[in-house]
Amino acid sequence: MASEASIKKTMKALKGRGIDAEFVKTREEALKRLVESIPEGAEIMTGGSTTLEEIGFVDLLKSKRHKWKNLKDELLAEKDSEKQAELRKRSVTSEYFIGSVHAVAETGEVLVASASGSQIPAYSFSSDNIIWIAGAQKIVPTAEDAFRRVREHSLPLEDKRMKSIGYSGSTIGKLLVFEREILPNRKIRLIFVNEKLGF
Repeated sequence: MASEASIKKTMKALKGRGIDAEFVKTREEALKRLVESIPEGAEIMTGGSTTLEEIGFVDLLKSKRHKWKNLKDELLAEKDSEKQAELRKRSVTSEYFIGSVHAVAETGEVLVASASGSQIPAYSFSSDNIIWIAGAQKIVPTAEDAFRRVREHSLPLEDKRMKSIGYSGSTIGKLLVFEREILPNRKIRLIFVNEKLGF
C-alpha cells in the first residue's frame, strides 16, 4: 500500500491537473461516498471494474434499490445485437460514468487500460461527471512506473481472471493516459481507498 506521504503527494498532484481526489479508509466508506456523490435521478453508466464489485456497488445496482437511471440495465436487457451496440455507444455520454483506473503516478498521471476501449470516450471527454474508485496500492512514483504496473501487474491478473470465467484471456487494446482536465463543464473525482482493491 502507498504510504500516507505518497497518498498526500499524489492527491496534491491530481488537484493541479483538475482531478478532485479524496481518501477513505475502507471499502464501506468508499461505497458510502460514491452513493452520496450521485444525485437522485441521475443517468449513470459503469465501466467493467473488479473494484466496483469489491466495494458492493455492482450488487447495489443489481438489487435495483437505488435512486438512479442505470443505463447498463437497458443495455443488458436488449437482445438485438445491433440495438445493443447502439445503446453501448450512447452510454458513453451518460451524465455520470463510474469505474476504476489501473495506475496513478505520484506526479498526477492516471492510466486506464482496456481491451475494447468502451469506457475511454466517457473518461476522456463525453461524460460530464467521472468518478473513479481505486485502492491505494495503485499509486506508483512515476508515469514510467504506472505503465510498468499496467503491463506487468494489472494485465496478467486480468488475463487470469478472464480465463477463470471461460474466456480466452485479456489484452490491452487501448490505453488512456489522463494528463489533466481542462474543460470547465467536466468534474473528475478519484476516491482512494486504503485497501487493496482491483488489479
